[in-house]
Amino acid sequence: PIIDFMSQRNMQLLEEYDQNQNPDATKVFVNGVWVGVHSHAQQLVSVVQELRRNGTLSYEMSLIRDIRDREFKIFTDAGRVMRPLFVVENGPSKPNRNHLVFDRDISNKLVREQMDAETRAGWSEEDIAENTYGWKGLIQNGVIEYLDAEEEETAMITFSPEDLEEWRGMKMGLPTNERANLGKERLRRIKPKPDPRIHAYTHCEIHPAMILGICASIIPFPDHNQSPRNTYQSA
Repeated sequence: PIIDFMSQRNMQLLEEYDQNQNPDATKVFVNGVWVGVHSHAQQLVSVVQELRRNGTLSYEMSLIRDIRDREFKIFTDAGRVMRPLFVVENGPSKPNRNHLVFDRDISNKLVREQMDAETRAGWSEEDIAENTYGWKGLIQNGVIEYLDAEEEETAMITFSPEDLEEWRGMKMGLPTNERANLGKERLRRIKPKPDPRIHAYTHCEIHPAMILGICASIIPFPDHNQSPRNTYQSA
């Protein structure tokens, strides 16, 4: 079905492709199989990504665009380890550009649902899933996105919302002391300054500790170990 969908979006099937007519076309792969080419890869990637974020396509799909090799790879097969991340809005016409899609309204909605949990006592799992926002709503509304290891290579991930706010302040040209006051904290953690070479962020960690896997997360005081020791214990 995904191949038929992309064919309707001007993807040229491999059997019909003539390299002499379109030598700069982007190759399209589905689960490792070269199925066709597309002349406007950015447009195709944006459409498929939007469909994944609004729940039309499975959130477990992986979309990898390799600009240097002119390849667009889609993976739907099993066995890919994925993890959730906050989505950063990058639409040029969106009012919340360079902000998290997760905003105060969504946060308040989740808090209200948590407070009203007692009223749903005795409900079936199907009724709870249908009548609550919850984790499923975060995924279907593009607030949270699952990425695998290969798609992470094409994403720009910031460690925390505070770092994203610091980067936005740098882009707006705010002085350093004013950016430091945005957090309204007397004791802020020591962290490097934002990199001015970064054009945009695409995702944000839900918590900085989530960069670690299960084995690395249970190491006691990993920040007091030599890095090879953490590597040995995680392997």
